[in-house]
Amino acid sequence: MPAREVPFRGGGFAPRRIRHVGWLSFLVLVGLWELASRAGLVSPFTLPAPSRVLAALLEMAGSGELARHLVASLARLALGWALGAMLGVAVGLAIGISSLARSIGLPLVSALFPVPKIALLPLLILWLGIGEASKVATIALGTFFPTVIATASGVDQIPKSLVRMAQSFDLAPRAIVLRVILPGALPGMLAGARISASIALVLLTAAEMIGAEHGIGALVLQAGHLMRSDRLLAGVVLLSVLGLAIGAAIGALERRLLAWR
Repeated sequence: MPAREVPFRGGGFAPRRIRHVGWLSFLVLVGLWELASRAGLVSPFTLPAPSRVLAALLEMAGSGELARHLVASLARLALGWALGAMLGVAVGLAIGISSLARSIGLPLVSALFPVPKIALLPLLILWLGIGEASKVATIALGTFFPTVIATASGVDQIPKSLVRMAQSFDLAPRAIVLRVILPGALPGMLAGARISASIALVLLTAAEMIGAEHGIGALVLQAGHLMRSDRLLAGVVLLSVLGLAIGAAIGALERRLLAWR
Protein backbone atom coordinates (compact mmCIF):
# COMPACT_ATOMS: atom_id res chain seq x y z
CA MET A 1 0.00 0.00 0.00
CA PRO A 2 1.59 3.34 -1.02
CA ALA A 3 2.44 5.80 1.72
CA ARG A 4 -0.03 8.65 2.10
CA GLU A 5 1.07 12.08 3.24
CA VAL A 6 -0.75 13.25 6.35
CA PRO A 7 -1.85 16.91 6.09
CA PHE A 8 -0.55 19.33 8.70
CA ARG A 9 -3.29 20.29 11.15
CA GLY A 10 -1.34 22.29 13.71
CA GLY A 11 -1.67 25.83 12.36
CA GLY A 12 -5.36 26.49 12.79
CA PHE A 13 -5.04 28.85 15.77
CA ALA A 14 -1.75 30.50 14.82
CA PRO A 15 -2.49 34.21 14.22
CA ARG A 16 -1.01 35.74 11.10
CA ARG A 17 -0.86 39.27 9.88
CA ILE A 18 -3.12 40.18 6.94
CA ARG A 19 -1.69 43.27 5.28
CA HIS A 20 -3.79 46.38 4.63
CA VAL A 21 -7.07 44.90 5.96
CA GLY A 22 -7.02 47.13 9.05
CA TRP A 23 -6.49 50.31 7.05
CA LEU A 24 -9.12 49.30 4.46
CA SER A 25 -11.73 48.66 7.15
CA PHE A 26 -10.91 52.04 8.71
CA LEU A 27 -11.31 53.81 5.34
CA VAL A 28 -14.63 52.04 4.74
CA LEU A 29 -15.87 53.17 8.16
CA VAL A 30 -14.84 56.79 7.51
CA GLY A 31 -16.45 56.65 4.06
CA LEU A 32 -19.74 55.39 5.49
CA TRP A 33 -19.60 58.12 8.12
CA GLU A 34 -19.10 60.77 5.41
CA LEU A 35 -21.95 59.40 3.29
CA ALA A 36 -24.31 59.26 6.26
CA SER A 37 -23.50 62.89 7.10
CA ARG A 38 -24.02 64.09 3.55
CA ALA A 39 -27.29 62.15 3.30
CA GLY A 40 -28.59 63.81 6.47
CA LEU A 41 -28.83 60.56 8.41
CA VAL A 42 -26.78 62.03 11.26
CA SER A 43 -26.85 65.56 12.61
CA PRO A 44 -23.89 67.71 11.48
CA PHE A 45 -24.09 69.48 14.85
CA THR A 46 -23.63 66.39 17.03
CA LEU A 47 -21.52 64.32 14.61
CA PRO A 48 -19.93 66.42 11.85
CA ALA A 49 -18.66 64.77 8.71
CA PRO A 50 -14.99 63.69 8.50
CA SER A 51 -14.45 66.38 5.86
CA ARG A 52 -15.49 69.05 8.39
CA VAL A 53 -13.21 67.58 11.03
CA LEU A 54 -10.34 67.64 8.54
CA ALA A 55 -11.17 71.24 7.65
CA ALA A 56 -11.04 72.18 11.35
CA LEU A 57 -7.65 70.48 11.67
CA LEU A 58 -6.30 72.35 8.66
CA GLU A 59 -7.68 75.64 9.97
CA MET A 60 -5.97 75.17 13.34
CA ALA A 61 -2.75 74.07 11.64
CA GLY A 62 -2.74 77.15 9.45
CA SER A 63 -3.27 79.52 12.38
CA GLY A 64 -0.55 77.89 14.49
CA GLU A 65 -3.04 76.92 17.21
CA LEU A 66 -2.57 73.22 16.53
CA ALA A 67 1.19 73.44 16.99
CA ARG A 68 0.81 75.23 20.34
CA HIS A 69 -1.52 72.58 21.70
CA LEU A 70 0.54 69.69 20.34
CA VAL A 71 3.88 71.00 21.63
CA ALA A 72 2.44 71.58 25.12
CA SER A 73 0.97 68.08 25.29
CA LEU A 74 4.08 66.37 23.93
CA ALA A 75 6.32 68.15 26.44
CA ARG A 76 4.14 67.07 29.39
CA LEU A 77 3.76 63.55 28.07
CA ALA A 78 7.46 63.04 27.38
CA LEU A 79 8.61 64.38 30.75
CA GLY A 80 5.97 62.58 32.83
CA TRP A 81 6.34 59.27 31.01
CA ALA A 82 10.15 59.38 31.13
CA LEU A 83 10.20 60.07 34.89
CA GLY A 84 7.63 57.40 35.67
CA ALA A 85 9.25 54.81 33.40
CA MET A 86 12.77 55.32 34.75
CA LEU A 87 11.64 55.11 38.38
CA GLY A 88 9.37 52.18 37.56
CA VAL A 89 12.17 50.20 35.90
CA ALA A 90 14.52 50.85 38.85
CA VAL A 91 11.93 49.80 41.44
CA GLY A 92 10.76 46.83 39.35
CA LEU A 93 14.32 45.53 39.00
CA ALA A 94 14.86 45.93 42.73
CA ILE A 95 11.64 44.00 43.49
CA GLY A 96 12.60 41.29 41.03
CA ILE A 97 16.16 40.89 42.33
CA SER A 98 16.09 41.68 46.05
CA SER A 99 14.01 39.72 48.55
CA LEU A 100 13.95 42.70 50.93
CA ALA A 101 12.79 45.09 48.19
CA ARG A 102 10.11 42.58 47.16
CA SER A 103 8.85 42.21 50.71
CA ILE A 104 8.60 45.99 51.14
CA GLY A 105 7.69 47.19 47.68
CA LEU A 106 5.28 44.59 46.31
CA PRO A 107 2.54 45.10 48.93
CA LEU A 108 2.79 48.89 48.53
CA VAL A 109 2.60 48.71 44.73
CA SER A 110 -0.31 46.25 44.89
CA ALA A 111 -2.18 48.54 47.27
CA LEU A 112 -1.60 51.80 45.36
CA PHE A 113 -1.84 50.57 41.77
CA PRO A 114 -5.68 50.30 41.70
CA VAL A 115 -6.11 53.90 42.91
CA PRO A 116 -7.21 56.07 39.92
CA LYS A 117 -4.34 58.52 39.47
CA ILE A 118 -6.58 61.24 38.09
CA ALA A 119 -8.36 61.22 41.48
CA LEU A 120 -5.05 62.34 43.01
CA LEU A 121 -4.75 65.37 40.72
CA PRO A 122 -6.60 67.78 43.09
CA LEU A 123 -4.28 66.69 45.89
CA LEU A 124 -1.23 67.13 43.64
CA ILE A 125 -2.48 70.61 42.72
CA LEU A 126 -2.63 71.45 46.43
CA TRP A 127 0.92 70.20 46.90
CA LEU A 128 2.56 71.37 43.66
CA GLY A 129 0.30 74.14 42.37
CA ILE A 130 -1.83 74.26 39.26
CA GLY A 131 1.16 74.61 36.92
CA GLU A 132 3.11 72.00 34.99
CA ALA A 133 4.45 70.13 38.03
CA SER A 134 1.08 68.67 39.07
CA LYS A 135 0.27 67.52 35.53
CA VAL A 136 3.69 65.91 35.03
CA ALA A 137 3.44 64.24 38.45
CA THR A 138 0.02 62.77 37.56
CA ILE A 139 1.40 61.29 34.33
CA ALA A 140 4.51 60.00 36.11
CA LEU A 141 2.40 58.28 38.78
CA GLY A 142 0.22 56.65 36.16
CA THR A 143 3.31 55.42 34.32
CA PHE A 144 5.22 54.27 37.39
CA PHE A 145 3.00 51.47 38.69
CA PRO A 146 2.41 49.45 35.49
CA THR A 147 6.13 49.78 34.70
CA VAL A 148 7.05 48.38 38.13
CA ILE A 149 4.71 45.41 37.72
CA ALA A 150 5.81 44.67 34.14
CA THR A 151 9.51 44.89 35.02
CA ALA A 152 9.22 42.73 38.12
CA SER A 153 7.21 40.15 36.16
CA GLY A 154 9.81 40.18 33.40
CA VAL A 155 12.55 39.45 35.94
CA ASP A 156 10.48 36.62 37.46
CA GLN A 157 10.10 34.98 34.04
CA ILE A 158 13.84 34.69 33.46
CA PRO A 159 14.85 31.00 33.76
CA LYS A 160 16.78 30.55 37.00
CA SER A 161 19.15 28.21 35.18
CA LEU A 162 20.55 31.19 33.24
CA VAL A 163 21.36 33.03 36.47
CA ARG A 164 22.94 29.92 37.99
CA MET A 165 25.02 29.42 34.84
CA ALA A 166 26.28 33.01 35.04
CA GLN A 167 27.13 32.50 38.71
CA SER A 168 29.00 29.29 37.88
CA PHE A 169 31.22 31.31 35.53
CA ASP A 170 31.98 33.57 38.50
CA LEU A 171 30.41 36.68 36.97
CA ALA A 172 30.03 39.66 39.28
CA PRO A 173 26.46 40.56 40.37
CA ARG A 174 26.63 43.75 38.29
CA ALA A 175 27.56 41.76 35.19
CA ILE A 176 24.74 39.27 35.82
CA VAL A 177 22.24 42.12 36.03
CA LEU A 178 23.53 43.77 32.84
CA ARG A 179 24.07 40.63 30.73
CA VAL A 180 21.38 38.24 31.94
CA ILE A 181 18.61 39.93 33.90
CA LEU A 182 18.16 43.11 31.85
CA PRO A 183 18.05 41.34 28.43
CA GLY A 184 15.76 38.65 29.86
CA ALA A 185 13.37 41.17 31.38
CA LEU A 186 13.35 43.43 28.32
CA PRO A 187 10.27 41.87 26.65
CA GLY A 188 8.23 42.45 29.80
CA MET A 189 9.57 45.97 30.17
CA LEU A 190 8.60 46.88 26.60
CA ALA A 191 5.15 45.36 27.09
CA GLY A 192 4.83 47.54 30.17
CA ALA A 193 5.92 50.54 28.12
CA ARG A 194 2.98 50.00 25.75
CA ILE A 195 0.51 49.87 28.63
CA SER A 196 2.01 52.78 30.54
CA ALA A 197 2.15 54.97 27.42
CA SER A 198 -1.58 54.48 26.86
CA ILE A 199 -2.31 55.27 30.52
CA ALA A 200 -0.08 58.34 30.31
CA LEU A 201 -2.00 59.62 27.28
CA VAL A 202 -5.33 59.24 29.09
CA LEU A 203 -4.01 61.01 32.19
CA LEU A 204 -2.49 63.77 30.05
CA THR A 205 -5.86 64.53 28.49
CA ALA A 206 -7.67 64.51 31.82
CA ALA A 207 -5.05 66.69 33.53
CA GLU A 208 -5.15 69.24 30.71
CA MET A 209 -8.93 69.41 30.94
CA ILE A 210 -8.75 70.34 34.61
CA GLY A 211 -6.18 73.10 34.55
CA ALA A 212 -4.36 73.99 31.32
CA GLU A 213 -4.54 76.79 28.78
CA HIS A 214 -2.79 74.85 26.02
CA GLY A 215 -2.77 71.14 25.22
CA ILE A 216 -4.97 68.64 23.40
CA GLY A 217 -7.12 68.09 26.48
CA ALA A 218 -7.63 71.84 26.82
CA LEU A 219 -8.51 72.03 23.12
CA VAL A 220 -11.17 69.32 23.51
CA LEU A 221 -12.62 70.97 26.61
CA GLN A 222 -12.75 74.43 25.03
CA ALA A 223 -14.38 73.04 21.89
CA GLY A 224 -17.01 71.30 24.01
CA HIS A 225 -17.81 74.52 25.88
CA LEU A 226 -18.19 76.37 22.57
CA MET A 227 -20.28 73.57 21.02
CA ARG A 228 -17.68 73.20 18.25
CA SER A 229 -18.04 69.48 17.62
CA ASP A 230 -15.75 69.63 14.58
CA ARG A 231 -12.85 70.98 16.68
CA LEU A 232 -13.70 68.55 19.48
CA LEU A 233 -13.46 65.59 17.12
CA ALA A 234 -10.30 67.08 15.65
CA GLY A 235 -8.77 66.89 19.12
CA VAL A 236 -9.93 63.28 19.46
CA VAL A 237 -8.32 62.48 16.11
CA LEU A 238 -5.08 64.07 17.33
CA LEU A 239 -5.13 61.86 20.43
CA SER A 240 -5.75 58.79 18.30
CA VAL A 241 -2.91 59.63 15.91
CA LEU A 242 -0.61 60.34 18.84
CA GLY A 243 -1.46 56.97 20.38
CA LEU A 244 -0.82 55.19 17.07
CA ALA A 245 2.52 56.99 16.68
CA ILE A 246 3.63 56.00 20.19
CA GLY A 247 2.58 52.41 19.59
CA ALA A 248 4.47 52.32 16.29
CA ALA A 249 7.59 53.76 17.93
CA ILE A 250 7.51 51.14 20.70
CA GLY A 251 6.90 48.42 18.10
CA ALA A 252 9.95 49.56 16.12
CA LEU A 253 11.98 49.57 19.33
CA GLU A 254 10.81 46.02 20.10
CA ARG A 255 11.85 44.78 16.64
CA ARG A 256 15.26 46.36 17.06
CA LEU A 257 15.99 45.34 20.66
CA LEU A 258 14.34 41.92 20.55
CA ALA A 259 15.67 40.78 17.18
CA TRP A 260 17.47 37.94 18.99
CA ARG A 261 14.19 36.22 19.92
